[in-house]
Amino acid sequence: MIASSAAALLAGPVMADEPRWYQNRAYAADGADVVAYFGLEPGANGVAGSDAFVTEWNGAKWRFSTAENQATFEANPQKYAPQFGGYCSWAVSQGYTAHGDKDAWTVHDGKLYLNYNQSIRRKWSGDIPGNVSKGEANWPKVLGG
Repeated sequence: MIASSAAALLAGPVMADEPRWYQNRAYAADGADVVAYFGLEPGANGVAGSDAFVTEWNGAKWRFSTAENQATFEANPQKYAPQFGGYCSWAVSQGYTAHGDKDAWTVHDGKLYLNYNQSIRRKWSGDIPGNVSKGEANWPKVLGG
């Protein structure tokens, strides 16, 4: 399974004219409540947002599990939005894009990073500072637009 997931990731990197925010089912961050990550234990699954608590910011729709989390995000969206547009942080560090999974995440130095899956997250975790640095050098060039 891990090999097939890695093969799927490497088989089709997306680079041309990608939108600034990865959106799945029309919501950024796979529809997860991005504020909730900052209170979760590492390794926990992301918290699904609700259609009752939606806001638009920076060209994307964002869902939240509570009105309080929505208000927290609206007060400082840059603090809570995932880095690299919510695309897989490992992929961006390697020079391409792949989707980010709401359940494969890391908060590092107060910033949220999503990865393609748990296996890729483990790779990412091997050198988070180095991968962040590589990703910052590649972002947003990898979007191709």
